[in-house]
Amino acid sequence: MVGTATNGRSRQAFSLVNGGHDMGPNSAPASNAGSECGGIEFTREDVEALLNEKPKRKDRFNLKEKCDLLTDYIKRLKLCIRWFQELEQSYLFEHEKLQDRLDDAEHRCSETEILLKSKEEELNSIITELKKNYASLQDKFSQEELDKLAAMESLTSEREARLNIERSQTSLSEELGRTQRELSSANQKMSSLNDMYKRLQDYIASLQQYNSKLHTDLSTVEDDLKRVEKEKASMVENLSMLRGQLTMCRASHDEAVKQRDNLVNDVASLRVELQQLRDDRDRLLLQVQTLAAEVVKYKESTETSCSELDNLTTKTNELEEKCMSQSNEIRTLKDQLRNAEKKLQLSDLSAVETRTEYEELKNLISLLQNRLADAESKVIEGEMLRKKLHNTILELKGNIRVFCRVRPLLPDEGSISEGKIISYPTSMEALGRGIDLVQSGQKHSFTFDKVFMPDASQEDVFVEISQLVQSALDGYKVCIFAYGQTGSGKTYTMMGKPGLPELKGLIPRSLEQIFQTRQSLQPQGWKYEMQVSMLEIYNETIRDLLSTNRSTDVLNSGGGKQYTIKHDVNGNTQVSDLTIVDVRSAKEVSFLLNQATNIRSVGKTQMNEQSSRSHFVFTLRISGVNESTDQQVQGVLNLIDLAGSERLSKSGSTGDRLKETQAINKSLSSLSDVIFALAKKEDYVPFRNSKLTYLLQPCLGGDSKTLMFVNISPDASSAGESLCSLRFAARVNACEIGVPRRQANMRPSDSSLSYY
Repeated sequence: MVGTATNGRSRQAFSLVNGGHDMGPNSAPASNAGSECGGIEFTREDVEALLNEKPKRKDRFNLKEKCDLLTDYIKRLKLCIRWFQELEQSYLFEHEKLQDRLDDAEHRCSETEILLKSKEEELNSIITELKKNYASLQDKFSQEELDKLAAMESLTSEREARLNIERSQTSLSEELGRTQRELSSANQKMSSLNDMYKRLQDYIASLQQYNSKLHTDLSTVEDDLKRVEKEKASMVENLSMLRGQLTMCRASHDEAVKQRDNLVNDVASLRVELQQLRDDRDRLLLQVQTLAAEVVKYKESTETSCSELDNLTTKTNELEEKCMSQSNEIRTLKDQLRNAEKKLQLSDLSAVETRTEYEELKNLISLLQNRLADAESKVIEGEMLRKKLHNTILELKGNIRVFCRVRPLLPDEGSISEGKIISYPTSMEALGRGIDLVQSGQKHSFTFDKVFMPDASQEDVFVEISQLVQSALDGYKVCIFAYGQTGSGKTYTMMGKPGLPELKGLIPRSLEQIFQTRQSLQPQGWKYEMQVSMLEIYNETIRDLLSTNRSTDVLNSGGGKQYTIKHDVNGNTQVSDLTIVDVRSAKEVSFLLNQATNIRSVGKTQMNEQSSRSHFVFTLRISGVNESTDQQVQGVLNLIDLAGSERLSKSGSTGDRLKETQAINKSLSSLSDVIFALAKKEDYVPFRNSKLTYLLQPCLGGDSKTLMFVNISPDASSAGESLCSLRFAARVNACEIGVPRRQANMRPSDSSLSYY
């Protein structure tokens, strides 16, 4: 139910989910009720004022004026309810739209995550390929380094060969000195050598020409070496790791050039010596022959050195080609590396954009979830207010409220079930309130104040009646009773299962709420006194379940205590000689309740192993006083578990069970007669036909708040009994028993317990 806001501020008119703007009925989805509401909008203050409005009558006995006022009040309530229904429809529509947007955003988010994963896998494959290429290039580079080392070794061997040539030249110079000494002794033979002088001079000229040719060859080699040094210098710039090695190569080439220069100087010295030989012709005759032989040897060594130089040139060209190919490969690898880096940057940018989009979608999802939660809370608040208005209308009409509960299928029923016989309509008008039952191919539809499906928990059921239980503390007479065939779950609904806190029934939960509320009202000056009594009607006989002398009570019909039911002019009911116990806590009541449950009459039939064979009545009388305002209230809470109706053909009852079944069916038939009479508004209502109806007279025809639970079984074999129960519940829901009246400013005349 809608109450005052906890923060102390009055809330404005209910607003839309996707904004903060107030929404009137015109913004809700189109409906027939929208035209009747016009442009009226209700705020919390309007609703509270409408609920708290009291009729102002000049003449309290003018029934017509009272009826007109109530009719006008009901019209305004209906108008308010229609407005809330339209508002609820708009909330549901907005809720569905937000849910669709949320699903779409989640789908987009999942697609984005899949795209991110695919891109990451592609980048990982590219990086792996680049690593493989880099490893292969490193292998090639190491192989080229090995080749260069081999070339350096060959250059070193060539250098050693040049050193050997130098040594041979040194030996030649020594021999030349020895020859000079011998020429001094050969002066005598100069005359015989004059003829040979011309030939020697010609030969020397040819030697000079040959030496000049050698000099030109050396200059070309020097130019080639300089060109090689320049190309090697450019190669050193591209390959920093080979700079030292190429520098060593240049140094070795420089040394070779110096050696060639030394050879040129030696040739010049030979020229000088030949000039001396011209002067000393006689002394050079013998030496010429020796020099000719030596020149031949030198020519041969020079030819070998030239061939070696040619080999070195070819090897140098091969090295240059290898260096060029390596530099080209390095350039291609650098280009590939740049392209890979560009792709990586693009993938990073796309990943950043994707993450940004993901964060935006995540924020949008959180925003939609927050708005969805706000919409759900407003829908719940509107539903609570609708329930409060509906309950107010029912109280003004004086109708008996009816809740329907369907128990789950049992394991042995699921195997023999003939099909699903119960369904629940999903239309806006019947959602949570309608139930359809199919029997013999014919569909029967019913609408009650609330319908609980098989999966509804005990807590869900109690939440719906908690405000009705609260009315007992406010000074009202409250009656809740469970009706249905045997085995349909009446006792489970009212009592629950002992030992399992989550499966507690309505009676234990109602007691816990009453004592908790009593504790919370103490700071406001309220003090309450509570009394409990429990009885059962077994075979049209009243039994006191709290009596200390149980044997006498069981033999009631044989001359023991005779319990009689009496109604006074104020509508209070008393049962004579009934045990009444003062209670101060929920534990005390729970102990008494367990004691009464163990004493209650229970038997086994073919339809139910633990079948209740009597009507169980639990009564809690509440007397409250507010010391600060001197206000006094008296409330009564009656919780009744009726015995289940059953057919003799199915239950197979015999002997005592047969008598119990007949008594139960008779009392329930009397209850049906009373409901028929009340529905037809007959002057005479047969309350005295059974002790059950006579005990329930204030609930069915007085000023109390009454609610009936109709429990049905979903088993196909019980479709007939379930249909009868639903029809009976529909008649009960149509009965008007009067407007509930609060009992305030009254003190009890004695300590006798009033039930209804």
